[in-house]
Amino acid sequence: MPSPLPADRPAARLPSGAPVEALITQTRRLKGDVDAVRRDTSEDDCAPRRRWQRALYDLALHQLDDLDEHLAQLRDGPRAAVPAPRPAPPAPAGGSLLARVGSAEWNLLTDEANWSAELHTILGRDPAAPPLTLDELPSLVHEEDRPRLTAMVTDCLVDARRIDGEFRVLRPDGGIRTVHMMGEPVLDADGSTASMWAVLRDVSALRRSQAAVSETRDSLRRHREREHSGHRLAVESREAAVPAWRGPLRLPRQGAGLDLAARALPASPGTPTGGDWYDVLELPDGDTLLTIGELTGRGPAVTADVAMALGAVRGMAMAGTGPGQLLSWLNQLLDSGAEPALGSAVCCRYRPAARTLTWARAGHPAPLLFRDGTGGRLTAPDGVLLGATSGAEYGETEVTLVPGDLLLFHTDGLVPVEGRSFVESPLLDLAPRLSGARTAQDGLDTVEEEFGGSGREDDACVLIARVTS
Repeated sequence: MPSPLPADRPAARLPSGAPVEALITQTRRLKGDVDAVRRDTSEDDCAPRRRWQRALYDLALHQLDDLDEHLAQLRDGPRAAVPAPRPAPPAPAGGSLLARVGSAEWNLLTDEANWSAELHTILGRDPAAPPLTLDELPSLVHEEDRPRLTAMVTDCLVDARRIDGEFRVLRPDGGIRTVHMMGEPVLDADGSTASMWAVLRDVSALRRSQAAVSETRDSLRRHREREHSGHRLAVESREAAVPAWRGPLRLPRQGAGLDLAARALPASPGTPTGGDWYDVLELPDGDTLLTIGELTGRGPAVTADVAMALGAVRGMAMAGTGPGQLLSWLNQLLDSGAEPALGSAVCCRYRPAARTLTWARAGHPAPLLFRDGTGGRLTAPDGVLLGATSGAEYGETEVTLVPGDLLLFHTDGLVPVEGRSFVESPLLDLAPRLSGARTAQDGLDTVEEEFGGSGREDDACVLIARVTS
């Protein structure tokens, strides 16, 4: 038989000494290595992937135990088939190496049976009791598995087929063992079946390990499917509430005086969706509402909170509520829920006739204003985080804009904060390019080019408004 190793891979050198002994040495060394790695896998880690890894390590150890056992029998030769006249000790849960393999021979001419001591132990029989004949053997087998055993024995005796199958054995102590049986017929001189010889191996521990591997694999798959479904639901809900604009936003009425562009930038793949949002709404009196913010938390729950907050903001703004009062009521709404939320926001109302921006903030970075090649933060009014305290009040401030001004609103996840203060945003370094942008979309492209790369740790939103007239 050709070697299973690839042709370009040299075969491993066996240690000196008898070949079987050398294989035993290698097997036991490998068992020690696998067991050392298994012990390094924390038992306290209940993650599905860790449970799956531990189950695979246990399965590998069981299989190496079986290999060690077979090699030891090959080295020591066949064991005596005559039962020892002493009580059989109860088989331990894992079983010793040799106690898990037994042999038997059934003579069809004399109807005699000859069992090894190990087989008595596996089946829970007293070694002093006579071994069971082939007709009596099914009495130990689980009722559901008896037809399988009968079919294997019949095929062996009638058609001279080899036996290779498993069945469950009901022990006298109430335990159930899974036994793997391999055997073949022994023919006499005229070709008739004279007896049947078989080796029976207790594979209960091995099957339990395989079941554990299968169970943990299924658990891991279900866990991943739940994560994927939850992430997809969060993304779809977020996109429904916060559309990912890819071009200029056209307001229903003309002459609003603003060119707008915005984008939601996701975190790295596998990160649950966060609570960042932005919104633009043209109001009945011709003013424009601009808001941006974020709520703490991740996943479908915070996405639902964002949708609720956006709906509330739009409703209050349509009723004529100013930015400061709007944030006060939004704070009360978030604080009064069954599970209070915490967040930050900027709320602005732009009046195109006077080109004035009235705005308030709740613990959020102030908008950046770029004009004539320079940039800076707008002077921020007082305002604590949303949901931080009941009854909070939020001040307002007003700034007059001129054609060509560019306002940039963003959430915290857009730019890294290492080495830069909250006031000195790296975005200000883009002042020459942003103040010279011909459209809001050009400004957004500049920001994405610098800070929109993959691998970010958090979601982010960017909203750009450029005064056109």
